[in-house]
This record gives sequence, C-alpha cells and structure tokens, in this order.
Amino acid sequence: MDAYQRLEVAILKLLDAERMSIFQRRRQNQELVARFKTGNETKEIKVPISPQSIAGYVALAQLPLMIKDPYNAEELSSIHPRLRFETKFDKASNFKTRNILCVPILNSGVLMGVLQIINKRSGDFSDADLQLGQELCKIIGNKFRFELGGTQQPLQLLVHSNLISEGDLKKITESSRDQRQIIQRLISEHRIAEGPIGHALSVHYQVPFIGYNPDKYHSFQSNSRLNSSYLKRNLVAVIADANDNPIVLMAEPNNAALLMEIESALGIESYEICVGLPNAILQYLGEGTGGGTAPGEMDEILDEISTNAEEKEESADEMSDDAPAVVRLVSRILHDAKRLNASDIHIDPEKNGPTRVRMRVDGVCRDITQVPASHHSAVIARIKILSNLNIAEKRVPQDGKIGVKMSGQLVEVRVATIPTVAGEGVVMRILASGGALPMEKLNLSPRNDGMMREMIKKPHGIILVVGPTGSGKTTTLHAVLGELNKPDKKIWTAEDPVEITQAGLQQVQVNPKIGFTFASALRAFLRADPDIILIGEMRDKETAHAGIEASLTGHLVFSTLHTNSAPETITRLLDLGLDPVNFSDACVGILAQRLMRTLCKNCKEEYEATDSDISFIKRQYGEEHLAELNLSKPLMLHRAKGCDECGGTGYKGRTGVHELLSMTPALRAMVYKEASVSEMKVQAATDGMRTLTQDAIYKVIKGDSDIAQVQIISGAD
Repeated sequence: MDAYQRLEVAILKLLDAERMSIFQRRRQNQELVARFKTGNETKEIKVPISPQSIAGYVALAQLPLMIKDPYNAEELSSIHPRLRFETKFDKASNFKTRNILCVPILNSGVLMGVLQIINKRSGDFSDADLQLGQELCKIIGNKFRFELGGTQQPLQLLVHSNLISEGDLKKITESSRDQRQIIQRLISEHRIAEGPIGHALSVHYQVPFIGYNPDKYHSFQSNSRLNSSYLKRNLVAVIADANDNPIVLMAEPNNAALLMEIESALGIESYEICVGLPNAILQYLGEGTGGGTAPGEMDEILDEISTNAEEKEESADEMSDDAPAVVRLVSRILHDAKRLNASDIHIDPEKNGPTRVRMRVDGVCRDITQVPASHHSAVIARIKILSNLNIAEKRVPQDGKIGVKMSGQLVEVRVATIPTVAGEGVVMRILASGGALPMEKLNLSPRNDGMMREMIKKPHGIILVVGPTGSGKTTTLHAVLGELNKPDKKIWTAEDPVEITQAGLQQVQVNPKIGFTFASALRAFLRADPDIILIGEMRDKETAHAGIEASLTGHLVFSTLHTNSAPETITRLLDLGLDPVNFSDACVGILAQRLMRTLCKNCKEEYEATDSDISFIKRQYGEEHLAELNLSKPLMLHRAKGCDECGGTGYKGRTGVHELLSMTPALRAMVYKEASVSEMKVQAATDGMRTLTQDAIYKVIKGDSDIAQVQIISGAD
C-alpha cells in the first residue's frame, strides 16, 4: 500500500490529475475490483465487466476512453447505448467528476484490469496522456498477470504441468494457426485429455472453462440476431445453465471486437463469459464432431422455426405436424443421418430446454442439432404419421417403420417412441440396405480368413457369430452366405428384421407377436429341404436346441448370440441346458467380434512408436506370440490428425475385430467335461486362437487404427 501511495502521487503529478483508481480483474470472473483508489469515502468498489459502466465498458471492449463530461448522457450513449456514469460515488464524497481517462490493463492480449484517471486539472485529457496511461498499464499488467497466475501463451500451462515439452508445443502451434487442429494434435499425438487443455486455456484467458456437458448446459433461447452460421464461423455458442443463466462460450474469449458484436446482438444485460474447446462449441451449436448437418439448409429451417416459436409457446401441442418447416426438418434429419452414415437417430426431449437431436455415427452418439421446445410435439407427430403410429396415444411406447427414398434408394427406418417425464422421445434405427459385403471386405486376419473359409465348407454343423448389439454380426453372416450362395445350395434365413437382401436366398421375417418365432421358423425350414440355414438369434433354449438338432441332421446352421467372447459362448449355451456331447459334436466354430473405429485415410499420419506404445503392444499381444506381427525396426504406427473430411476427429468408418475359435479335438474333450471358461480360453489359444485385443493390435500395426481404439476395445491401459 505504501508503494501504491508513492506511485499514486507520481502518476497524478505526471498526468496532472486529481484522482485515480486501479481496478484488477477478479480471478476467473467477469468482475473488476478497485485494488487502489484515491480517497477513503468508499471502502470497496466492484464493477461488472459490461457496457453499463465506464470501467466495465473499457474492460469489455479492451479499448481506452477519454470522456470530456461523464454527466453528458449524449456523449456516453454515442459510445454505447447502455453506457452510464454512476453518480452515487460523487454524491457520497461531495466530489465532482469532470472528465475521465480510462485505459484497459492488458497482458499477452488478456484483460487484467483497468486504470482510471479522474479530473485533468487543466483542460481535457490529451493523446499524450493516453499514450502515457498505456505505458503505465503495460507495467501494471505484468504484475497483475503474476498475481492472477496467468500464462503468457494460451497452452503454456501444459508445459508447466509436464504434459508436453516446450519444444513439442512450439512445433505444434507454429505448424498451424487453426486452433481445432492444434487441440486435435495435442489429444491424438500427445494423449492430453480435454480437461487439462481446457484448464490451460482457462488460466491464460482468466475465464472459467466449460466442456461439452449437455446434461448441465443447453442452448440459450433468446431473441438475438445471431444466426447459426455466424456462431459456427466464429466458434461461439450462447448456452445456459440449469437456472437459465446465459453464458457466452468462446474459443478465444480475449477477442474483444467479436465479444462486442455478440453483446450488441444478444440484447441481454448480464451473462458470463467462458472458454470452450472448438469441437465442444460446435456440438453445443448442433454440429457435432465428425460432421454435422448440411450447414445452410438445416440452419435455414431452424431459423424459420425459431421465428414462429414465440407465437406457439402458449399452445405447443396445437402446432400443426404438417407445417412446412416441421415437414422439412424431419426430412432433413433423416437425410443427414443417411449422409453421415448414422445407425440411429435420437430425438430427446428436455424438461426445461430445447429438444436434442443426436445421431450415432461410427458407434459414437453425437449432438447434431436442437429443436425449440415449442415444436417438439409437432416433430414427434410428424414422425408418428410417417410410421403409421397413433398420434393421439402418448402414454405407452409404440413401434413402427418408415420407408424413405434417399438418393434413389429405398431406406427402411425402424421407429420406437417412448414416453418420458419431459415428453415423448423417439429413436429411429436406420436399417442397413443393399446387398451383402464380399467376404474379402470383412478385414479378417489371414489366419482367421483361411480358417473361416475351411469351416464354411463343412457339409453340416453349427457356426456362431457372437458379440454385443451393433457389432456387425449380421454383416459378417451375410458376407459368409454370399460366399456360399451358389445354385447348388438351398439357403433359408429367419431374421428380425431382414436388413440385407440377397438374390438366391429365401429370407423370412419372424413375427413373435403372432407366434412366428425363430424356433417355429427353424422347424418349418427343416421341412423345406434346406442345405444351409441362418437363424437370426438363439434367444432361448428352444431355438438353441432346434439349431443343434438341425446341424446334427445334416444341415449347416449359422446363428448369433449376445456374448462377450468365443469361449464364453460355450458355457452360455451349456447353461441354457444343451447337452454337452451334442453341442461339441455339432459346433464347428465360434467367431466373436467387435467394431473398432478406423483412422481417416485422408489425414492419418505416420509416426515412430514410443516406448510406451511398444510396451503396450508387447504386454497385450504376449511376448510369446510377438514374432507373428513381424514388427519393423523402428516400429512405425499411425495416429489421428483431423481434417474436413472426417470433421476434425481423425476417424472415419469402422472395421471388424475378430476372435475365431475352432472346435478342435482337445477343446471338444473339454466341452464334454464342462471345463471352465479360463481353461477353454487357454486351450483355444494353444490351438491358434487370437483374442479380440490381439486382433485389434494386428489392425493397428497394419495401419487401420490407433492404440487409443485398442484401449477402448480391451479396456486395457
């Protein structure tokens, strides 16, 4: 304080002024606090960073002001319509403010505070005074940055936290000016999580960090003149918390010019400013990572809907389901899902916010857009009409189907509506269309491919493909059937639903509602002179028993099961009550599979494997089998980078990861004895089976994917 008093005397003498205040920004806050000021009339002054006060405006705009008469309302409103001078401090001290010089205190482009000089003794403040004030603010800015714990560069804290070396960070930041690419490289190349990156930006910009958290934050509904394309271009999202408090989320919150534009268009008095990562901001804006909707048309439809939203708020349920914008919106959602190759569309109502539209692309659920709450019922009604459901019934779940023509091709969409506390939710599954994939495209390892081709040549027996829902079992089975589909073979399939169609196959859709189950279909097939039978799923003991009987009576049977691994499938079927002797005699092989995200071929980049990469590969593949991989020296792997084609994620598409168990004599003997899963797993490995994790590592060495995806598949570190 003594130092300040000496400094105060010198500054006031230098600028020939009567009073001064130095405001410091509160750490991680949109507020200024007077650290040092002339006079003792007011103990503490707190000023929000907003255009409603002179110091607050200078802090927000990061521009200096010279005000000739703060009591002149016209002079203030010419600077900003909401700018006001707080006269209460003058009244409390019997002091009259005649003129003001106010300068932002900046450091590395980030606001640290404001210097305010009051009452030039002779005339008005000049440009020379302003230049002097700016020089003083540079000195004060260095001190404040140290006190606030800020950094000179946006990502410098990552170096201080030993997450990356200074050289590596410099190399990445100098190679690109695109912040999305820089952050993607930090995540993919150096495996730095989004949290530490966000914290580093927060410390530099001195504003809180907000990640993508749709359960906590939603799009702020206002009458602003900000359109989606402007926000996406500038990487800004206006969101709100659970209490509807507005937050301006920016990739670069020190961009004062942009902030002033947004503040003017928003038309709200108070809001918080926070920093967010570019991909998270785009997700809040409904674009999602890895692509979004067709930018122009979807924005146009939503802008049209938003224009009418206010008129419909009082009677949302009366909104016509055939209103042109709603019809186009539903059509656009379906077409975007097909364009993005999404497997599912989720339309999720929120209790106090807009309806979220999400899509599952490459197995990952992403936010795509938002629909105003006032139009939720109309969108649901439109989907129900398309799928022939009862639009009046909103209390019970309903199931239906939509046939949509896209790019000249008929696509079937399965619709399920489920009532929630916030309203009716809808999930639409886009069923795979077209013919079977060639077996060569399954990306089986050479050992698995050769063994599978030998297995399907067997005249009779049962072959199972196992894995969780959405792991590509149907695609694999149809690829195998495509290989076997010859004029000398009669093939029957019972499926639910029939997704892939092939000429030459007799395909049947089961319907449990009328008693036409997999088991009854299988019994019917046995009377229809089959060579090969596909049973969609062994859901119960009856179907499993019938499948085993069919394979023992001279037919080749294919089916699926929801189990995690090939050896586990054996014990699951025995637990259903199957005879171990019959099953071991009937079973030819079991293929377990998962789907793993593949690197974008357009932007994936090669790098030399690190020591941790090599030790991970050795640990997970097993030292005893490592020679199979023919590892090069040095070992070169690939990693995600991110480009426009993959939406900046670095990944595009998925490939299969397989575990093929062959029923050898040794394993058959273990099934007779009903051995444990672990014992059968050891025997299968001895017979040549490689686990899902080992196959995933093989795909990484091959260049299809990266180690991060292996960790997701295996859950290993």
